[in-house]
Amino acid sequence: MNDIPGLPARRAALKMGDAVLRRGETLDQAAGSAMQHVRAPADRALARAIAAEVLRWLVDLDGMIDSATRQILPDDAKPRAVLRLMLAQWLRLDTPPHAVIATGLPLLAGGPRKLAHGVFSTLVKRAVRLPEQPTLPEGIALRWGDRANPIAAGLTLPPPLDLTLRDPAQTAHWGERLGGISLAPGHIRLPRGTAVEELAGFADGAWWVQDFAASLPARLLGAGNGRRVLDLCAAPGGKTLQLAAAGWQVTAVDLSAKRLQRLEANLARTGLTADVIAADALVWQPDAPFDAILLDAPCSATGTCRRHPDVLHRIGPRQVADMAELQARLLQRASGWLKPDGQLVYAVCSLEHEEGADQAANVALPPLPVAADDLPEGIVPDSAGHVRTDPGMLADVGGMDGFFIARWRKG
Repeated sequence: MNDIPGLPARRAALKMGDAVLRRGETLDQAAGSAMQHVRAPADRALARAIAAEVLRWLVDLDGMIDSATRQILPDDAKPRAVLRLMLAQWLRLDTPPHAVIATGLPLLAGGPRKLAHGVFSTLVKRAVRLPEQPTLPEGIALRWGDRANPIAAGLTLPPPLDLTLRDPAQTAHWGERLGGISLAPGHIRLPRGTAVEELAGFADGAWWVQDFAASLPARLLGAGNGRRVLDLCAAPGGKTLQLAAAGWQVTAVDLSAKRLQRLEANLARTGLTADVIAADALVWQPDAPFDAILLDAPCSATGTCRRHPDVLHRIGPRQVADMAELQARLLQRASGWLKPDGQLVYAVCSLEHEEGADQAANVALPPLPVAADDLPEGIVPDSAGHVRTDPGMLADVGGMDGFFIARWRKG
């Protein structure tokens, strides 16, 4: 059965979707075991793309399936899972229906192939189409309130590729050389699907991959001029690289030694330096206070939903509450590690108010509101001087991840 071209990739996509929806795994976690027998890079990319599109459009795909069955299939029924894959390939990846059937029905070996074939053929004959933007799961839409609709519009396409430059003065040079656009000094945006390792400047360490929104927290600290900064919860390290490139003496702390390996590899590639420490920030204690601290705290990561659509289906109030408790503890510790006149920047890639404004309200330091002049064009702080971004912003140039950022200065 595996001799059918493309079948292993579809089987891997099916396993990834199951791991996300039934076990609450991330797509990255699920990919490890699901793709054990998928070796070719193109096949691995296809499996990941199918799984991601299923999760991005899940509510709408299920609506189509339900419209073509006499009895509603259970949410965890295998025919429903296979039909989701088949429809995502046809409607999102432009796979011809005959190829979808040839690689989809074998996934139901020993099962109700006739049912799946009939439902898919009915929908093809109806020439069904997906809406202009994905329908969000009900719980997510309620949590995001008035921003839910524009955020959903930002999820229609996977994100472009953002690069942060080691030397912002070379922005024009790298923009021209790579054929990209720039949204701010030190930033280049390229079309999605670009092979990172093959781009000019990768081997020389001229840049690293980092979503534009993720680059904003470190930008708020400005030039280091040799001062000491703590990057707390630092892995995978984009902000550490930014701070080091801006002249800060960086201490990078993260709980995961494995994730810090990626940071150390990028430091070696870019020629930048930092003191990298694998430690639990809830236990670790610095030997001296810092001029600045950047806490990019662990969070629900719902702001990354355009690149990680699994968060739409595995993150709920319980996970958000767990993260909020951890964030509060980290903020309390970090607040005590500043020198007088030192700055603390708090950031989360979350769209949940419990992880953003609610956390900022409980910090016992004088606020240092972010001003419009501190931010790239098109991004404006709110009335409290906080920064909130989401996938519905800068839509005309490819959007951005969702972040909450706040800043304080110790008296």
